[in-house]
Amino acid sequence: MRLVAGLVRGKQVDQAKAILLNSTKSAARNVMVTLKSAVANYSQLNPDERVSDNELFVKAVFVDEGPSLRRLLPAPMGRAYRIRKRSNHLTIVVDKVKTPVTK
Repeated sequence: MRLVAGLVRGKQVDQAKAILLNSTKSAARNVMVTLKSAVANYSQLNPDERVSDNELFVKAVFVDEGPSLRRLLPAPMGRAYRIRKRSNHLTIVVDKVKTPVTK
């Protein structure tokens, strides 16, 4: 997940969506859903602004450790191997691109 998150960090939203659509990683689908949700949340929090995907950029991406499921796999001679099925928490922050003011 962190590999895919690193691909879209700092990019414009339309570029990030294009990268995720062409990525072969399975985590790209989850990042795409979260990115669309972040854009929708931005538009809900700023109803007076009409922004498109090329005016927004990915400000920050956090991938934190989530709960892990512990499973046992049978092993030889009556032993058991522990398998940890890890999960994660993904946070994406989007913001409007600020144009520099020239004097």
